[in-house]
Amino acid sequence: MTLDTATLTKAAFPSPNDLEPFARWVEDRFAQDGKAAHIDLPPELTHLGLDARLPGYVDTRGGARRIHRSGFLQSPEPWLKHPQTRFQSAGLIEGLDGRNHPLRPANPQGVVYERFFVDAGITVTFRSVDIDRDLDTFHRWQNDPRVAYFWEEDRSTEELRGFLEDRLSDPHNFSVIGEYDGLPVGYFEIYWAREDRLGAYYDAGPWDRGWHGLIGETSALGRAKTSAWIRALTHYIFLDCPMTDLVVGEPRVDNAKLLRYADALAYRKIKEFDFPHKRSALMHCARDDFFSRVAL
Repeated sequence: MTLDTATLTKAAFPSPNDLEPFARWVEDRFAQDGKAAHIDLPPELTHLGLDARLPGYVDTRGGARRIHRSGFLQSPEPWLKHPQTRFQSAGLIEGLDGRNHPLRPANPQGVVYERFFVDAGITVTFRSVDIDRDLDTFHRWQNDPRVAYFWEEDRSTEELRGFLEDRLSDPHNFSVIGEYDGLPVGYFEIYWAREDRLGAYYDAGPWDRGWHGLIGETSALGRAKTSAWIRALTHYIFLDCPMTDLVVGEPRVDNAKLLRYADALAYRKIKEFDFPHKRSALMHCARDDFFSRVAL
């Protein structure tokens, strides 16, 4: 729904801290001009006081109230559903491999991200995995031949329970369920790259993160929806940890359907390399490139 300026008054906000209607209005204006680097706020909105909480906000020399796209999209509000401040006390410690690694808080629980994607017509949500709630669905997804071809985890329910228990107990991994409009559609793993198998194949920075993902519901496939979840997952990773400047991936080189999205979503193919079990493409997505190029 498009919000006009007349709708955006103080009465439209349930509380003075509610940024969502304002953020939706800003998003709508950027969507109208996909190449606009900034927008100037009309005078009737400046009294709200909410614009100053967004990192893309500046005053111009002419007195206009301006919001820059790249800064606005890096604001944790309203999309991040847990405090970004959880990383305020995070630091680096020396690991057994002689390199520094993040000293970080435990993974968040519940819903962690939610955003409506106008072009796909869906709200994408990520929430932490709940094994008892998600196991049967996860089993069905992994035993779909389309998924099993890439994941090779077409196993019994109890074996997959053990798989999820291992993932949830692994401090370098954060497993989430992706939902479209409240319905579970996929499983995603967000990992710290330097502590992952991928970290040995490139000069991994201590705050680099990567992801693996699958869409289990065939009704959730398609170009617009696939683009939406990749943008959402990348957006979440960058919002979650301000120190993360690079998101990486290592899809199979024959996963042409996934790789065709790479350039439009600011993922660059760095090289091809061989894991023991597959030949992969090393993909890099830099924070600045993502927020300056990608139309969220």
